[in-house]
Amino acid sequence: MAGLRLAGRQHDASDYFLGHRGLPWWALMLSIVATETSAVTVISVPGLAARGNLTFLQVAFGYLLGRVGVAKLLLPGYFEGTQDTAYQRLERRFGTAARRTASGVFLLTRALADCVRIFATAIPLGIITHWNFAAGILAIGIVTLIYTWVGGLRAVVWVDVIQLGVYLLGGIATLIVATHLAGGVGAFGRAWDAGKLITLDFRPSFKVLYTFWGGLAGGALLAAASHGTDHLIVQRLLAARGLRDAQRALIGSGVFIIAQFALFLLVGTSLWLAGADIAPMGSSDVIYPTFVITQLPAGLAALVVAGILAAAMSSHASAVNSLASASTHDFYAPLTGRQDPARLLWVGRWLTLLWTAVLVAGAMAFRNQNTPVVQLALSIASVTYGSLLGTYVLGGMWQRARQIDVIIAIVVSVLLMTPVVLGAVIPHFPMRWLPGLAWPWYVPLGTAATVAVGMLSSAVRRADAPAASA
Repeated sequence: MAGLRLAGRQHDASDYFLGHRGLPWWALMLSIVATETSAVTVISVPGLAARGNLTFLQVAFGYLLGRVGVAKLLLPGYFEGTQDTAYQRLERRFGTAARRTASGVFLLTRALADCVRIFATAIPLGIITHWNFAAGILAIGIVTLIYTWVGGLRAVVWVDVIQLGVYLLGGIATLIVATHLAGGVGAFGRAWDAGKLITLDFRPSFKVLYTFWGGLAGGALLAAASHGTDHLIVQRLLAARGLRDAQRALIGSGVFIIAQFALFLLVGTSLWLAGADIAPMGSSDVIYPTFVITQLPAGLAALVVAGILAAAMSSHASAVNSLASASTHDFYAPLTGRQDPARLLWVGRWLTLLWTAVLVAGAMAFRNQNTPVVQLALSIASVTYGSLLGTYVLGGMWQRARQIDVIIAIVVSVLLMTPVVLGAVIPHFPMRWLPGLAWPWYVPLGTAATVAVGMLSSAVRRADAPAASA
């Protein structure tokens, strides 16, 4: 209800998808953090620390570095003229087909990644309510659809701000209670002795899951792709009042996300100290929600559960709104020639319903996963993030690249990364390439492949040009 009241009335597609480009930077900053967090972070990151240490935080350092790069290099181009999606910029540089190809890649990536996020939310919901996964997934989809359908991006952003506060309070409450059960702050000395507080790992390895170099390079390029080319985040930046506000929101979110990851990793350490990992052979994703239900007082447990569900709805609402936006502006409007704002608003709402159905159905397919969901979601997104980022790199640094080169590069990169990523996270996947490669290196590999193929394609085409004209 709060989101619907704060959203106001939606008059056209600009209102619905971009909040009439008038949202304050601090609200957008908090919305970015809430959107990228989801239930995946809230339940999975504590599990990583409970079973391991704090080295996941190194990825967040790369996140900040990548956002600074996007703010300086990519964002100014988004505020040249009026843009409705992240991919109109590619149309100006390469052409319509390049824009639609990139937008199509975004639709595929975002749909797959958010199927995992919805599935992740069904884990604690099932523990709490004893519902099966299908019922939990369906409930999340329906509730979120209501305010997203009516209020558009403005409702999503303001609800994000509220939901962020709820799940952070839940995390802080859990940290305090678990630390008390473990014997107080002094108990962290045991964690130090056991190596649970190790944060930095400077080993030069492509196979160790979390190292400083992998976190910095992989996190930076992942953030550059997700916050510079993924319409889920770019949509929020386009809703800012101007370039400076968009830059403040983006860089501020990078600082905020480091603090947030640190909080939930310390929650995981405190859970280990409190002996919450009672089933060390099972999925680490159940450690946090199980502790909440069995150890926290009823009022605090309700707060944490509300926080987990809030994080889930925040990301799900953002996903369906951005998917509907890209579908409307990158496909429906140019293919039909219908540019009437009221018509696009109507189409956008029905596409919101369609994408909700797609995500709910897709989430059912991940019910038998044992991979930590944060790793699963980021890995799946990495199938195409490298190709999206590489496309923007080609556009900026390689003037010889043309539309056909970009399309070829995207296709080859996706074909290359599919067996690398899905072979690692999906049991019995028919092809497995580069087994053992740590997931933070997926985006750097995909980006390098896209740039290399695009440059090679442009060179071959240039060499063939005289013969073709003769």
